[in-house]
Amino acid sequence: MEIKQAAMVGTLESSDIQISISPNPSKGISIELQSVVKAQFGDAIVATMTEVLESFGIKDAIVNAVDRGALEWIIRARMQSACCKATGTRFDWKGEDK
Repeated sequence: MEIKQAAMVGTLESSDIQISISPNPSKGISIELQSVVKAQFGDAIVATMTEVLESFGIKDAIVNAVDRGALEWIIRARMQSACCKATGTRFDWKGEDK
């Protein structure tokens, strides 16, 4: 799936994450993460973000995230929202039942 426009979701409040996603003209996935828990959970956060991008079939994107201690399900939901906004698609809730 192709990113059609830049999108930003989330907040900078405690226990949340702010994610911006935009097309990557250089191709490929680039993820920049700033997090108060990066030392402990940075790899897991990036893995979750990458998994969501893959589930949407997004191969070229620049993702910037500022994490304030968000739980995994919040990170996943914010990424799904960002991908939907950036690609102009609606979320497939039926796929969540698998």
